[in-house]
Amino acid sequence: MQEDFRLIIDLVTVLGVAAIGGLLAALLRQPVLLGYLLAGMIVGPAGLGIIKEVVQVETLAQFGVAFLLFALGVSFSLSELKKVQAISLGGGGLQIVLTILATAGISLGVGWVTSPAQGMFLGGILSLSSTAVVLRCLMDRNETESTHGQVMLGILVVQDLAVGLMLAVLPALDKPPEEIGLAIGWALAQIAMIAAGAIVAGIWVIPRLLRLLARTESRELFLLGVVVLCLSIALLTEQLGLSIEMGAFIAGLMISEVEYADQTLAYVEPLRDIFATLFFASIGILIDPVFLWNNLELILGLVALVILGKFLLITPLVKAFGYSWKTAILTGVGLAQIGEFSFVLASEGQSLGLVSRQVYLLILGTTAVTLVATPFIVKAVPQLFLWAEAVPWLQAYLSASEEVLDSSSESRQNHIIICGYGRVGQSIVQLLQEYEHPVLVIDQNESVVQQLREAKIPYIYGNAASPQVLDKAKVNQALGMAITLPDPMSIRLCLKRSLEFAPDLDVIVKAKSDRDIELLYQLGAKEVVQPEFEASLELSAHLLFGIGLPELAIQQQVQQIRNSHYLDFRSERPAYAVARELRMAAREMNSGWYDLPDDSPLVGLTLAETELRRLTGVTLMAILRDGGEELDYPNHQTLLKLGDRLLVVGQPEERLAFRELMEGKVTLPVENSACQWLSLPFDSTAVGKTLADLSISSQYRVLVQAIRREGKFMRFPSDQTDLQAGDRLLLCGAADDLPIVSDLLTTRRLPISLPLTTAVETVPLES
Repeated sequence: MQEDFRLIIDLVTVLGVAAIGGLLAALLRQPVLLGYLLAGMIVGPAGLGIIKEVVQVETLAQFGVAFLLFALGVSFSLSELKKVQAISLGGGGLQIVLTILATAGISLGVGWVTSPAQGMFLGGILSLSSTAVVLRCLMDRNETESTHGQVMLGILVVQDLAVGLMLAVLPALDKPPEEIGLAIGWALAQIAMIAAGAIVAGIWVIPRLLRLLARTESRELFLLGVVVLCLSIALLTEQLGLSIEMGAFIAGLMISEVEYADQTLAYVEPLRDIFATLFFASIGILIDPVFLWNNLELILGLVALVILGKFLLITPLVKAFGYSWKTAILTGVGLAQIGEFSFVLASEGQSLGLVSRQVYLLILGTTAVTLVATPFIVKAVPQLFLWAEAVPWLQAYLSASEEVLDSSSESRQNHIIICGYGRVGQSIVQLLQEYEHPVLVIDQNESVVQQLREAKIPYIYGNAASPQVLDKAKVNQALGMAITLPDPMSIRLCLKRSLEFAPDLDVIVKAKSDRDIELLYQLGAKEVVQPEFEASLELSAHLLFGIGLPELAIQQQVQQIRNSHYLDFRSERPAYAVARELRMAAREMNSGWYDLPDDSPLVGLTLAETELRRLTGVTLMAILRDGGEELDYPNHQTLLKLGDRLLVVGQPEERLAFRELMEGKVTLPVENSACQWLSLPFDSTAVGKTLADLSISSQYRVLVQAIRREGKFMRFPSDQTDLQAGDRLLLCGAADDLPIVSDLLTTRRLPISLPLTTAVETVPLES
């Protein structure tokens, strides 16, 4: 067979199997590059042997690496880096240096490598994390704008930027030990000279060239000119002793700040994706499955070592830069893998003789497994946090780590709290300020807080889902709250914990997707807004008004759609799909199934009559009837029946309170009841007394429903619970008795036994 025709067959074969492998990986919700690697393994010499000559494929794959780094350079954004510049530059740089030093020391100590240069090379490979995998995980969970998401992306930008520097220094590591320092110095000097030339060209040459190409209004000419520019600079750097990859990256950086950067990236991305697919598939071709199987235990051990080592290194670094333990742990877990650019370094290192083929294959296998494991680990972390928050000493430790910074010490009352100061939050604050209504913003982004300082808007720096932050914000004295946080988990926790402080608080929530709408209503939101649906309503209203329909009729129709939770716009989904989404959401929020006892006082009551959220803090998510019928997201008119099985969401102490209420161990409030929070003053004579001493529940139609003390939340306190100064009591009962008990608890002269002012018989709380 002719050599040129053989190249065409090999090229089509590699791209074809890569497409199939990528499709299968995507269907299994895995990184597509894993599919490319497996496809290459299957058709390579160690697999089915369809591809026997890999030299020509590798040559084409080198174009993929060049375009990959070129696109990375073009998309590099200083503005994105500035959002978290301290942790990005400081933490990201320290992470790379410490990883290289630690790896070099350990690998030399255990004999994995024979020289410090090889140890540094191995450390460079391990220091990189996967931008593609991490970004995919964050996007799947709508966490790209969260605090930990921003920190991860900031560190990844610095890691990607360091790839170019590593590729430049890499050839110097191949020198004799006594010449390495001089070689690295010369490589850095070359980089400085090339960087100076790139800056000059980027200011005076590149913009004019791209402007000239753009004037032709020919897509083909623009693309051709950009490709020639990229490859020319890449070849120039290779002639100067650096790598082609380094030159491609520099070419991208030269274009990144030019006005045609976005257009360039849009044109080059298809070429980059095709040739990058070739690169990853060619890496798979080089992997020997038999070698991996024979060394499976070693590879799994290396995987565990890499994940644990990077986690233990990154987590303290993030914490040292002032972030909470939760953010630090999420970041450490998210970045605990080896990245796709490590393949580039490993391939270059093998060609330079820095590692043997056996070590090279071990690197490839370890990298592939860490990429596969990352999505599963990231998904499991929220469950671990739920478990940790259920352990008292861990909960106190995690809560203590939440930084709270209040902009003022002014007393707050009748204010509106805005959780999240993004574009939506800014618009809300602007409108409220026009009417001179007091507002308070809660945000955990330092750059956002700086904007608030400059605008002199009251704020609290901290996690809006933290009980300490919500207590500081005086949620119980607020008129309302708008939650516009970036990730669904924080939205749910913020909503639920806010309603613990103020059960009747008017909370409006911005939903990230239509799947969250019913869940947020169920958790207690008074109104849930979905931006895409709202845009559809406004566009439709404008068009209907334009064709002559009455404005009043249009407004009524729009309001009806809002009242129905956008059901007219939401696609009909099968019951099993809704149930599956409900289970997934419930698992992320600490949930459990409970069988309703036949003699339960809740049997025969509607959800509105039980007041489960107000009394116990739990949210009823689903009911499984005795006959097999399942009611997902039951409404307030749903009746509880014999044999019901209930899915409730809440913290362990909240679910314990629900069990006590369900089993009749505590008393339901009387009809027409109300609830209020009461702060126990330091000079109250109730301080130091137990609830049994006060006999409130036996003499009044009022129950001490809960006590909040120093961040702890006690549901249904026993008669032996003593009261302390500063306690916040949740009183529930008859509306006419609440003011009397409130006055008696706050007075300086509280009698030991309260006088009986009503003949209504109530059942006292059991211990």
